[in-house]
Parts: sequence; C-alpha cells; structure tokens
Amino acid sequence: MLTRVPLHAAIGVATTLLASSLALAAHADDASPWQRDGHSAVRLLAGSRSGTVLLGGIAVQLEPGWKTYWRMPGDSGVPPRFDFSKSDNVEAVTVMWPAPLKFDDGAGGHSIGYHDQIVLPLRIVAKAVDKPVTLRAEINYAVCEKLCIPVEANVELGFNNVASTEDGNLRAALDTVPKPANIGDPNPLTIRDVKRDGPKNVVVDVVAPEGSKVNLFVEGPTPEWSLPIPDAVEHSPPGVQRFSFELDGLPPGVKPDGAALKFTLVGPDKSYEFNTNLE
Repeated sequence: MLTRVPLHAAIGVATTLLASSLALAAHADDASPWQRDGHSAVRLLAGSRSGTVLLGGIAVQLEPGWKTYWRMPGDSGVPPRFDFSKSDNVEAVTVMWPAPLKFDDGAGGHSIGYHDQIVLPLRIVAKAVDKPVTLRAEINYAVCEKLCIPVEANVELGFNNVASTEDGNLRAALDTVPKPANIGDPNPLTIRDVKRDGPKNVVVDVVAPEGSKVNLFVEGPTPEWSLPIPDAVEHSPPGVQRFSFELDGLPPGVKPDGAALKFTLVGPDKSYEFNTNLE
C-alpha cells in the first residue's frame, strides 16, 4: 500500500533532519576524534571562535585504575609534554592545569596527577583574527597502573564555529584551575607564611576550614628543579596545618637563596597558586 505524505509535512521532516545533521556536524567540528591507545584516549576541544585569544582544551580519558601525571609528577612519573609548533595561524599556546591529586606510587612515595578523565584548558593566541586557526598537537604522556606506559598522540582540530558546543565543558575545566593568590590573603583556604627552618628545611603554614583535608605542592623556578612533596607536620601550631620539605632536588651548583617558588594549595572545593621568593 502506498502512503502519500503531504508536501508540507515532508518539507518539515526534511528540515528537522537537516537541522539535526547540521547540529551533529557542528558538534563534530568542536572536538577532534578520540586518539586511543590501550588504556587511555585523548582529543582536542575547540571553544567559540571570537577575537585573537581562543579557548581550547586537551581532553584525556583513562581506564579505571589508571592515572596520568601533572606538570610536576612527584616522587615518580613522567610529566606530559606538548608540541604545538605545527599549528596554523597560532602565535602561542598556554596549557592550564586543573588542581591535581596525590597518589601512592607503590614504592613508598607519592605521585601527582589525575584519574578517570581530565580536561586541560588551552589559551590560544592567533596570529591573525581574520584567518583560519588549526591547532596541531603532538602529545607525549604516560599512563600508569602498577607500571607506566608511554603514549604518543598526534591530534588536530580547526577552530571554526562562532558558538561552540564545548564552551560549557571548557568553562567547567577552567573553574578547576587553581586561582592566583598572595601569601597571607584572608581567604578561608590560604598560605599564612613560608619560612626557612635551618639551611635545608622549609616550613609552610596553611590556614584551612576545620576538618578539611588539603594537599600542598611546590615547584622551583625551572623544570630542572625537583623539590619533594611537602609533608604534613603531625603537631602543628593552633589554627594552622603546617607542612615542611627539604631543599633537595636542586640543579647542580644552584643555591636556593632568593629562588622563586610556586606553591599549589588544593582543598576539597577550592585551590590556589602562590608565588614567593625564598629568603
């Protein structure tokens, strides 16, 4: 039996299907295909195209039980490396890092990184606002369960859409990046003081909401510095959580006096970054 569909109904169905196809195409344009290996997957995300400064992201998915590393991996591990030099119409790319977690590394120490899934926001500066932007990234990272496996991925994505379907995901990722702060700021979560305790020990006093668990990480002025993760001091003064670390892992011949240190303070729902010169 032949069923006749009125012309206006057929046009309506066709229009709906076309709109759905365009929406799917736009969504596909806002994220590159997943590049998968045995235990993880990675892709690029594109934010809305407006002006010379664009927001993008690197999305990483990990299998249950597997982890990857922060820019400073801790006592063991490999920090990710990114090469954007083959991009088109890109002046500079800044990788922003969401607040990390601390893990037992299985060897008596701790590593720093992420599990499950993470989006690293990217601040991308275009050379020319009126020309197409294509981001190409060579990403070298490691995924670890009990052993670490190196991964290399090459991903590519054009920034084409005035309104991106990934804007919400990218804004949510930005919210997890530690906010800049100054030592002594009157925030509920803050670093009150950083001081030397002898020639090799540094003490950091943290103020945090009562009963909250916080982690503190420290970085030197260059990637060649490999400072240990600060340890919580059992008997801290009233009203503070005290951390301490030794000035180990410095480059050969370098003295710590006056060095620019970066502290990342991570609480249950807030995180901050502090910069100070070591006295």
